[in-house]
Amino acid sequence: MIKTNIFTTRKLEKTTNEFISSQVSIENEFLGNWTATLFYVSNKKCWLIINKLTKYLVIIPNVKKSDLKNISTIFKKTLYFQLNNDGIKTDYTLVDKIIGEINLCETNNDRSTSGSLNNCLFQMDDWKKDYGTYDNMPFRDLNNKLNSSPNKMLNWKYPKEKMDEMIKAYAQQRTELKN
Repeated sequence: MIKTNIFTTRKLEKTTNEFISSQVSIENEFLGNWTATLFYVSNKKCWLIINKLTKYLVIIPNVKKSDLKNISTIFKKTLYFQLNNDGIKTDYTLVDKIIGEINLCETNNDRSTSGSLNNCLFQMDDWKKDYGTYDNMPFRDLNNKLNSSPNKMLNWKYPKEKMDEMIKAYAQQRTELKN
């Protein structure tokens, strides 16, 4: 079974401690590892999750402790809807196969990925000032803006372009294996 590691920042690790796995799974063969951090909007816990390979971002708003039991499903659904919102056409079964089960892990101190997350958090802080309350935040649209910014580490490609390439490559590989 495929597993996907989501490494947590220290800040997020403190709030999810009982759900942190003591063992790190083998890196996901197709999309690699992800890193997540915590931020607040109107006192609601939100997660900002970034893919290490593509710098693609996913925002999961209003995460409650009770949601952590179903974090795999919540992450896959949020990723699926964000992909479609970003113009990356795929189906949920493909996302489900690529991601598999989520394995929350202690921080891996990946400075590059943490730096990318911190840059995005600065933008989120500006948007929190612009939109004010949680109810006014257009999370999918803001997430699209983050994924539509060229990234130097991707040779100035957009994270959504890189993610689209990765998903198409996975779909192509599955098609070739069937034939």
